[in-house]
Amino acid sequence: MTRAAGPPVGRRAGRPRGRLRRTLLAGLVAAAVVLPVSAAASPDVPAPAPAVLAEHATLPDRYAAHRADLAEAARMAQDAGRTGRAAKLHAMEADGTARFLAFDGRGKGRAVEVLGDLETADRVAVLVPGSDTTLDTYQRLRAGAVALQQRLQAEHPRSAVVAWLGYDTPGTVSATVLTADRADAAAAELGPFLDRLGRAAAPDARLSLLCHSYGSVVCARTRTGPEVADIALFGSPGTGAGSAAELPTGARVWAGRGGADWIGHVPHVRLGGVGFGTDPVDPAFGARPFAAGPGGHSDYLKPGTASLDSLTRIVLGTAPEVPHA
Repeated sequence: MTRAAGPPVGRRAGRPRGRLRRTLLAGLVAAAVVLPVSAAASPDVPAPAPAVLAEHATLPDRYAAHRADLAEAARMAQDAGRTGRAAKLHAMEADGTARFLAFDGRGKGRAVEVLGDLETADRVAVLVPGSDTTLDTYQRLRAGAVALQQRLQAEHPRSAVVAWLGYDTPGTVSATVLTADRADAAAAELGPFLDRLGRAAAPDARLSLLCHSYGSVVCARTRTGPEVADIALFGSPGTGAGSAAELPTGARVWAGRGGADWIGHVPHVRLGGVGFGTDPVDPAFGARPFAAGPGGHSDYLKPGTASLDSLTRIVLGTAPEVPHA
């Protein structure tokens, strides 16, 4: 019996699929990176268990309890010889003026900080960060929150910004950054948090979700109520959804990308649960485009940028739509 020449059909047919998978994996390892890559988190740093507060605890009581936890975590890190983490925690204390709705100093850590007066704010922005955001890199997230709050205050004093490091972000180079598993877990936390936040802010407050990089995957999976008016996706690797209409929200969905953001070169495909599919700035996705200027992946919330101006107007409800090119 004569054997047919050449490799088996199955092997030949598998080669394009293998190349696609390798391209996808290589691209998406970069896609959810929040640059620049910084020092790894410190999983073994000692810290107290988070404060447990009654549901009816006031905001001042919450802020005070979490400041106490933060100070204790800094002391414990210092005593353990983890001076780098201790210094970062001392910076987060902001000389005793920081306002945290949540804080957990264990492992990579979690922190939810308020900038502004939440109780009087009728415009509230929630920043959801991407990969490799931990207590060790927190100041990067906070710098963007401060810049946004300053812009909002200049036009609308009754505003507040919440920096939401409320989930275990995936590592920059890891299998978790390629799938939506961390995002699904985060969305289960973010949805109820938004409900509580709406009740803590001024009556009829308008909430906006501003979602960067892998954080856009989180927001796209978060079921929101009527208190969330807008969701802005920027520096996004995709959401896992084929269109904005598929997202579990009634909010307006916006998308923007800076001209120098390398994430635009990442393949927007989805294969076997790996990858995030349609590019949110693609007109086919159906999001409202916003002007993001010429900036790069880490520039969206930098002072003086077109992207910061656009995001400010989205939060205030005054953003004009930019036609798709």
